[in-house]
Amino acid sequence: MLGIRFNKWIINDKKQSVFEQLLSLFLEIMVHTSGDVDETFKWLKYIDEENKITTPDYTLEDFKKDLEDNGYLTKDAKGKGSKLSAKSEQIIRKRSLDQVFGKLKKSPGGNHSSSKIGKGEEVLPEQRAFEYGDSFFQIDFNQSIKNAQIRGGIDDFDLQARDMLVNETEHLSALSTVLMIDISHSMILYGEDRITPAKKVAMALVELIKTKYPKDHIDVIVFGNDAWQIPIKDLPYLQVGPYHTNTVAGLELAMDLLRKRKTGNKQIFMITDGKPTCLKLPDGRYYKNSNGLDPEVMNKTINLAMQCRKLKIPITTFMIAQDYYLRQFVEEFTLANNGKAFYAGLDNLGDFIFSDYEMKKNKKRK
Repeated sequence: MLGIRFNKWIINDKKQSVFEQLLSLFLEIMVHTSGDVDETFKWLKYIDEENKITTPDYTLEDFKKDLEDNGYLTKDAKGKGSKLSAKSEQIIRKRSLDQVFGKLKKSPGGNHSSSKIGKGEEVLPEQRAFEYGDSFFQIDFNQSIKNAQIRGGIDDFDLQARDMLVNETEHLSALSTVLMIDISHSMILYGEDRITPAKKVAMALVELIKTKYPKDHIDVIVFGNDAWQIPIKDLPYLQVGPYHTNTVAGLELAMDLLRKRKTGNKQIFMITDGKPTCLKLPDGRYYKNSNGLDPEVMNKTINLAMQCRKLKIPITTFMIAQDYYLRQFVEEFTLANNGKAFYAGLDNLGDFIFSDYEMKKNKKRK
């Protein structure tokens, strides 16, 4: 657990039972330990000794049994030890949403509005003449029949296209997002834990979309020497590895995933603390250079940024470090994509992503 230090434990709600207090701590520490139940209980024991949470009538062993009995823990596939249940994984995502973004109200329909008028679900008071291609459900039959009666009279009723009016609807469009998370070794270097805030933001963003924008799509990928997609349920277990930073592999996979989405509006979020340092060669070997901005690695990365720009896929980069080489790379990368970049600290990373996601206005692609 390199780089993790827990300060004095503070009870936020004194009305909570001992089980509820321990559950809150347990779920929080599980994110830091990447789902290691045994390691989490070691930390719980240490915190309990410091803060006297348990009592002789309710011990940590009792707490663990309650976790199992209430479906928070389940046996792993090999039958050795315990792991988080699907119920706990969802609770952790919801906790991350509250921690990172605060309390949010669920939006009916869960769509992003735009300034354009078009097909959608929100009916507006404005009306217009019927046009070929308009939905049958948009037609205001009361007003349309009235128009036909005024024009031709009751005795010679003849409803024609020119009589028909349709209700305008606000254009509501879905958004497909790929969230790229850097899992190179630098994410835990120098005793600073950068991966835990990154995966908390990922869990919060997923839960935000599922609750407030259910018509949107989000895919999560990680990138080190290679890039691969991870299931949402695996986010709490995300760990860094002894990897370099193959941003090219991450972008290629993100573009492949977005290519499969039918939505017209697409974007990439990239959380990273390092410059690109790695490429995978056609023969399967890796080309690596950790010193500075290697021209071969940079050129391929910038070319992909330009391809995304041509495909109208904006890339928003969230930098959780501010060294010279990273800033130089991000400035050139952002310019090539015409995207956005935020120099975010570990404390406000979620605020930046939330703001950018909420403020993005989705329009029909021309």
